[in-house]
Amino acid sequence: MTVLLLGSGGQLGTALQATKPDGVALVARDYPEIDLGDAAAIEALVASISPRLILNAAAYTAVDKAETEKELCQQINAVAPGVLAEAAKKAGALMVHYSTDYIFDGTKSSPYIETDAPNPLGTYGRAKREGDEAVKASGANHLIFRLCWVYGARGQNFMLTMQRLAREREKLRVVGDQFGCPTWSRMIAEATALALKQVLAAADYGTYSGEYHLAAAGHASWHEFASRIIELMPEVERKCRVVERITTPEYPTPTKRPAYSVLGCEKLKKTFGLRLPHWEASLRQVLDQP
Repeated sequence: MTVLLLGSGGQLGTALQATKPDGVALVARDYPEIDLGDAAAIEALVASISPRLILNAAAYTAVDKAETEKELCQQINAVAPGVLAEAAKKAGALMVHYSTDYIFDGTKSSPYIETDAPNPLGTYGRAKREGDEAVKASGANHLIFRLCWVYGARGQNFMLTMQRLAREREKLRVVGDQFGCPTWSRMIAEATALALKQVLAAADYGTYSGEYHLAAAGHASWHEFASRIIELMPEVERKCRVVERITTPEYPTPTKRPAYSVLGCEKLKKTFGLRLPHWEASLRQVLDQP
C-alpha cells in the first residue's frame, strides 16, 4: 500500500514514520521538496504517486508569528488542505488531516466535543478551521484528528523549551490559567495507525469520515505541565528550583490563546475503541527514553 506523508520532518511526521506498519510503501515529503503554496505541485505529486492514503501532518504552527505572516499561514493551513483533499478525491485516496484545539475560544468549562461550534481567537486558529472546512467540503473520504498541546522528544515544543530553560535558569514563570491536554506525538501516531487499520479494512471509508478529538487523558495548566517536566528531570541536569505560577495578562503574547481547550475524546473511543493514556504517564514514558 502506497502512503503519502506530508510534513515528514516535523515532530508528528517523524512519529508517523517511526510507527509505519509493515507492508506500507511510504513516500515522505516536506518543504522544500514540496511547496504547499503551489497547488499545481500538490496535485502533480498526488497524481504521480496514486496513494491509497494521504497523511497531512504539515502545518504552519508558529502561532504568534502567524499574526505577521498571515498570508503564509493561510496558504499552508487553510488553502493547501483543501487542494490536497481535492487531489485525494480524484485519486480515490483516504485523507488524514490534523487539526487543533485552537479552533475553539476556550470559554467552556467542560471538555470540547466535535459538535461544539468553532470560534478561533487568532490567525492560526482561523486558518486551521478553514482548512478543516475545506477538507470536509471536498467530498473526499477523510479523518480529521483534532490535537491538543502536542510535544515530543524532537522538534520545537513546550517540553523541550522547558527542559532547556530549566538547565539555564534558577526560576521560571509559567502561565497557570490556561488548560489543555498535553499529548505526546508518539501516542498520536500510534492511535492514528490503529484507527486506520480499522478504516482501511472496511468496505466503505465514508462511514468513518469526520472529525475526531485525539488527545491524552486528563488535563493540566501550562504551569502544571512545566512543573512536572522539571520535576522529572535528573537533579544534576537542572538549575531551576522554582516554577512560579503567573496569569495570562502577566505574559502577553501577539495571539490570544483559549483559556480552556481540553478535548473530549469519547467519539474516538466509541468509534475505534481507542483512549490515549493520561498525560503524566506519557510524559514519564517520553522522558525515560534514551
